[in-house]
Amino acid sequence: MLVERQVELRFDIPSREAATHTNLSAVRADALGLWLAGDETATIEHLSLRDGRYDDQRTFFLADFVDLPAGRTEEADIEGLGRSDGWLWAVGSHSLKRRRIKKEHSGQKARRRLATVVREENRYILVRLPLVGSTPVREDGRRRAEILSGPGRNLADLMADDPHLAPFVSIPSKDNGLDVEGIAVLGGRLFIGLRGPVLRGWAVLLEIRPQSDPRRPGRLRLAPIDGRPYRTHFLNLGGLGIRDLCPHRGDLLILAGPTMSLDGPVRVLRWRPEDEPSVEHDPELVTELPHGDGRDHAEGIATLDDEHLIVVYDSPSEARFTAEGGVLADIVRMI
Repeated sequence: MLVERQVELRFDIPSREAATHTNLSAVRADALGLWLAGDETATIEHLSLRDGRYDDQRTFFLADFVDLPAGRTEEADIEGLGRSDGWLWAVGSHSLKRRRIKKEHSGQKARRRLATVVREENRYILVRLPLVGSTPVREDGRRRAEILSGPGRNLADLMADDPHLAPFVSIPSKDNGLDVEGIAVLGGRLFIGLRGPVLRGWAVLLEIRPQSDPRRPGRLRLAPIDGRPYRTHFLNLGGLGIRDLCPHRGDLLILAGPTMSLDGPVRVLRWRPEDEPSVEHDPELVTELPHGDGRDHAEGIATLDDEHLIVVYDSPSEARFTAEGGVLADIVRMI
């Protein structure tokens, strides 16, 4: 693993107060800078490259472009960003969450919280926004912002009869339940990574073909693949789940890490998709990434050029914070 240097991501005061900079979950690069998302809001951020750092933050509320299931303020838990052909994509985790317990909770309260599972509808979204330069817009000529969501239409509901995934849709993400992390566009194919479930050590990728719904303006629908709304691919990642996806030279780079709430190996691997359901035994190792002890969880990767990745972290260590209120990301050379 070759971390060549670090670069500062400088966020504004509202984002720091919302802890976006410490909960980064997705990243994509464009000609001017970076698109970023955190998992505690329903916004997407853009930082411009200036004087060797990423600055000049602009915040975009998803609710200004599409109709979110639970409104403007409920978090969307955005876990993947994609950019291709003048579109920006964002995907929510599609996950249930079990209540956290803290040291100050009594035994009775802790037990009660552990028994509580919450569903937040804004997590169950796939959004496509038209870009004009580095600015998302609601409409641009014949293009318009669109969302895939709602009962019977969101990705989780479409898995209700899946022979591999259906049993995990009703399980919270941190219990090896359904947990979407990562999205990437390759031509007309859109791939979505699953942090969980991991099935006997095998990670799962979804392939979908979203298109505008002609009967429901502002909505997406999925074109069938092999007679189903999606195609599944299985990859042997050594027991790790998928934490992010990134296109590179017609292949997919996969950020792989632990599916549960623990520290463990973090790797970037390469997979070459075929036009059929895949069972991949030996994806190519690109590089290993560092991980901390309860800190520095690699959550997002994006290519800056043909040889370099930028890596952003959730729960960054104190060493990553700058005096100006920024946070440091890593620039990694691919082997």
